[in-house]
Amino acid sequence: MDGTRITVALDDQSGGFEVGPDRVLLGDLVRFSADVKEFLQGDGKELDARNLEVQVIQGSFALQTFPLVGVPKLFSDLRSLYDSELMGVIDIKRKAVMERWQKAARNVRGLTYKISAPFLDRPLVVSAQSDFRADDADHWVVVERYVRGEIQEAGGSRRPNAHVKLPSGNVLIVETDKELLRTDKINRLYKTAMLRIKAEYNVKTRELRNARLLGFVEYAADVDEADIARMTRHGAEAWKDVPDASAWVDELRGGAH
Repeated sequence: MDGTRITVALDDQSGGFEVGPDRVLLGDLVRFSADVKEFLQGDGKELDARNLEVQVIQGSFALQTFPLVGVPKLFSDLRSLYDSELMGVIDIKRKAVMERWQKAARNVRGLTYKISAPFLDRPLVVSAQSDFRADDADHWVVVERYVRGEIQEAGGSRRPNAHVKLPSGNVLIVETDKELLRTDKINRLYKTAMLRIKAEYNVKTRELRNARLLGFVEYAADVDEADIARMTRHGAEAWKDVPDASAWVDELRGGAH
């Protein structure tokens, strides 16, 4: 059975030159390759993109797969994106990539992403003029929260960010600004840190996206077991004559409500 090649292209002139196989910023290459891997693999049930062979071809900077077979969900998602910019039924991982690309294309002048396949009459184009969006937007809320993780990468000349490996093993990309990184006195690279971020949180999937760093928070990573035991003993001694602590607190508050 013949397979189908998928081509994903990055058209970027925002750095003052046209990105191509002969010239591309390393940070952009790493991010784009990771996005293409995530988009093609989706939830991972059809395809393990880690071992997928690709070609780097002309067309700005483009990655083209060798013929793919046995990936009906990938082909179905591409047809859905071709038919509508409202992303209602596509794989959640692919949806996240499209949302990142759509946001980047609106924020960076001269940046465009294109996806081509033989069964599509025209390429899918993510640009400042497109409007790819999820129809489950009501599941996303803006939150401020603290996250803890290992700082694996920090910096960037045009779009500075930090890559934070969370305890779950997932990597959260957190946008920041140069001044915050410049004035930070602590070398946090490859160390665990606590970050205060503002992000969009999906109340259904518990995912975070479009995170932005508000600041680093100093905290003690180690727990002193002796101190905890001592405080526990002191608390037990202080409350030993109170038969029902909850009822006592309710009484101080003026009774149960």
